[in-house]
Amino acid sequence: MTPDPDSLATALHVTTDDLPKEAPHLAPWRPEVGIKPQLSDAELVTLSVMQALLGFTSERRWIRFADSHPRHLFPYLPGQSGYNRRLRKAADLIARVNRLPVTSTGLWTDNVWVVDSTPIECGRSRETVKRSDLAGWAEYGYCAGHSRFFRGLRLHLVCTLHGLPVAFALTGAKADERTTLLDIPDAEADLVGTRPGQTLIGDKNYFGASFERELAELEIRLLRPARKGEAQRAGSQLFKPLRQVIESVNDTFKGKLDLERHDGRTPGGVMVRVLQRILALTTVIWRNDQTRQPAMRSLTAYDH
Repeated sequence: MTPDPDSLATALHVTTDDLPKEAPHLAPWRPEVGIKPQLSDAELVTLSVMQALLGFTSERRWIRFADSHPRHLFPYLPGQSGYNRRLRKAADLIARVNRLPVTSTGLWTDNVWVVDSTPIECGRSRETVKRSDLAGWAEYGYCAGHSRFFRGLRLHLVCTLHGLPVAFALTGAKADERTTLLDIPDAEADLVGTRPGQTLIGDKNYFGASFERELAELEIRLLRPARKGEAQRAGSQLFKPLRQVIESVNDTFKGKLDLERHDGRTPGGVMVRVLQRILALTTVIWRNDQTRQPAMRSLTAYDH
């Protein structure tokens, strides 16, 4: 089967369509009496994924493009403001939909995960800082990997060695990576509870005896490079090639899915735009796995 944008959109729509019916509490709230939306929730999710894959950071340009190109996939398209409102209200639905393709791939059972965080800039000028609705969440921080200061958030991502996103958290720029990682199993108890003996590969920032002890209690084995002054740690010969996986995934988010050009101005707006891109990458890997493609994380067949 040859992968293409239409087949991916159709597969995602079919998979998503029954979720609000099976779990109506996940669908955005609507009054019982009123006008039924002409664009279904499944179509909204599919439309948002196609926007991310085709590289449209402007919702106005995307709706204008969709009105003439993939229009055969969407009988009705809202205006830009209507699309924006619907999208912001659908964050919980998109997060839940993301779990469907993740657990439907053979990669879900991988027993090795990689973890890292990457900055998400949310403005540079002083005026933006003073006026932004993100004040209190977005912070000034430093990214050692890029040797730069930035104002914004951090995306903490856990993924498989094929780049399949397993879990994530979005925090302020100064949030401790270790604390955030420990919070992820608390939010998703079934993530590690049903798979003891998981191996997690991180960088030198994931250190500390108490931190590793808490991971061990969750039956997670941590592999990381030795810090200065520490004895050589087990598995150190594996770090360089395997650590490159998470760097490559972050590059996919930023270089191909325009993560840092999210254009979000409110907490809800930033959150849904990050979720939109995570679902886009998840859907691509899921579809490539279905069609038995050699490169799981390749977007080439879907980005045009």
